[in-house]
Amino acid sequence: MYAMKYMNKQKCIERDEVRNVFRELQIMRGLDHPFLVNLWYSFQDEEDMFMVVDLLLGGDLRYHLQQNVHFTEGAVKLYICELALALEYLQRFHIIHRDIKPDNILLDEHGHVHITDFNIATIVKGAEKASSMAGTKPYMAPEVFQVYVEGGPGYSYPVDWWSLGITAYELLRGWRPYEIHSATPIDEILNMFKVERVHYSSTWCRGMVALLKKKGRLNCDPTFELEEMILESRPLHKKKKRLAKNRSKDGTKDSCPLNGHLQQCLETVRKEFIIFNREKLRRQQGQTSQLLDTEGRAGSQTQGKLQDGCNNNILGHACSRGCSS
Repeated sequence: MYAMKYMNKQKCIERDEVRNVFRELQIMRGLDHPFLVNLWYSFQDEEDMFMVVDLLLGGDLRYHLQQNVHFTEGAVKLYICELALALEYLQRFHIIHRDIKPDNILLDEHGHVHITDFNIATIVKGAEKASSMAGTKPYMAPEVFQVYVEGGPGYSYPVDWWSLGITAYELLRGWRPYEIHSATPIDEILNMFKVERVHYSSTWCRGMVALLKKKGRLNCDPTFELEEMILESRPLHKKKKRLAKNRSKDGTKDSCPLNGHLQQCLETVRKEFIIFNREKLRRQQGQTSQLLDTEGRAGSQTQGKLQDGCNNNILGHACSRGCSS
């Protein structure tokens, strides 16, 4: 069982979001981690781009917060540990997620967390810094805002740790440490970080408070929400009939062709779309490792025989020298 996300090509082009979809696919096809929502397949048809991912049945953490669920400190500690492992894994691949928040953390049926939504993630190499505003304002690190306002030096992986800190605080208290919303002006937000003191509950253990105090940086601006493109007006179960109708229209002289530029963009999307099949990839990797293992064993046996022969020759020479002396 999997979850499937589909995105209308024309809508993506009109909203200038094709680049984000391609970047998400490019990033996700190289990732495989127990605390991420992993990509299994990607494919396309004339209308849509499809992504098939892990099915997580436990809902996202935002849903549970809205249901007034009280997360115990023990549960939040487990989430922090699992998310920290996932973020450390992403960092090894030079990836900044840039949108860690309860909405993008899904639970499986066993209560483990998984990070989803890589459509505004970015890759930085070596000492490179990211320099664009991206994320969701209440979870955004100060250095992301500073880049926008002051043209600061940029930011890197620590912005995800800040977002994790804000998320952990919200799960424990039910609200965030700073009163920041999507409409809050950036200069006001930066001033909050300077003058406001964060209040930590006296019921939390010292280790938890110490950890939250270390998350010194936030993540933000819901620019791209791909989920909005799952339009009920174009349901999948009617796609076959709809595509057949479109093809028959294309064959008539009276058909109204798409705008030339749009048609060109659709063709580019079709050509450049990344088709992915994790099962096929794993089979190929398994066959390759099996082949390497077979070759390795054959090589070691040959090497052993050569080595034995070499040793026998040395021993033979030594014996003959010893006998002659």
